[in-house]
Amino acid sequence: MPAILLFWSRAERNKYSAPGSVAAVMGKDYYKILGIQSGANEDEIKKAYRKMALKYHPDKNKDPNAEEKFKEIAEAYDVLSDPKKRAVYDQYGEEGLKTGGGSSGGSGNTFHYTFHGDPHATFASFFGGSNPFDIFFASSRSRMFNGFDQEDMDIDDDDDPFSAFGRFGFNGINGVHRRHQESLHTRRKVQDPPVIHELKVSLEEIYHGSTKRMKITRRRLNPDGRTMRTEDKILNIVIKRGWKEGTKITFPKEGDATPDNIPADIVFILKDKPHSHFKRDGTNVVYTANISLKEALCGCTVNIPTIDGRVIPLPCNDIIKPGTVKRLRGEGLPFPKAPSQRGDLIVEFKIRFPDRIAPQTRQILKQHLPCS
Repeated sequence: MPAILLFWSRAERNKYSAPGSVAAVMGKDYYKILGIQSGANEDEIKKAYRKMALKYHPDKNKDPNAEEKFKEIAEAYDVLSDPKKRAVYDQYGEEGLKTGGGSSGGSGNTFHYTFHGDPHATFASFFGGSNPFDIFFASSRSRMFNGFDQEDMDIDDDDDPFSAFGRFGFNGINGVHRRHQESLHTRRKVQDPPVIHELKVSLEEIYHGSTKRMKITRRRLNPDGRTMRTEDKILNIVIKRGWKEGTKITFPKEGDATPDNIPADIVFILKDKPHSHFKRDGTNVVYTANISLKEALCGCTVNIPTIDGRVIPLPCNDIIKPGTVKRLRGEGLPFPKAPSQRGDLIVEFKIRFPDRIAPQTRQILKQHLPCS
């Protein structure tokens, strides 16, 4: 009786396995994990690993399952980037790769594969350095205007995440299998928490836009990488028109540097200064006009100041009741994402009542004012 084959090729399993059958779950699909076709060449495998490893690296991806996904990606690359492992896997699948499907004629040269278990070592050896991930993020953030991180903006997964490595020479070709052992013993640096400062700005600065210069003093590493020096630096903070209160302006890694840390980000958070005439309501500004009881009842014209220094006469011919509001369209602050458009100037009224009224006047008012 002929011997029964214990392992099918991946193509045979796909051909004969129905969804949900036992044969359809014969192990991990390394090609699917990397998002490539089974016929992918060496360059396509490397490109896929770069993309997936950066996307799911735990330093960037805070999903609880990112660490496990990161490990799967490393294992898939470890197998598919090695022609011998890939050949065994293509013929016998994961089980055959790990349990001896590569036996040749019972000669005892059965191929057994076990992943070394350290995805960070794979990452480090691929990029040719113990911690190139920090350089990737520093260079990526530097592409943002003046380090500005509006509304906690993050790196888009659709952007090309590899241009930063190209500028620093981390091409992932000459670095394969380098420093594998030393990276296992290299302690990964941790970035210090952000240093946050409140930056007070006037409504005029929000209206026109402005640049503020802030001096910081920080410790920096000398070229020997061990000793430190103290230095001053001027940070130019560009405030764009219409930015809302709470906007964050981030200067990556401008904090203290030591041999054992990654410098903290310096973060400025916009805060509105109190204004003598206006208060802010989003892109609108609110002005309180003080008028007398006579003006409220008999009509008047109120001169309304604007944020850009003009005065607009506002006729009030109707009776002004407590709570009356008038709106001057387009006289507020610029929209942050469309500075050519502006919010409104909202006029609220505060009516001054007299402290006393002469008896004769009181009688006249009684005769002419309605009872309700």
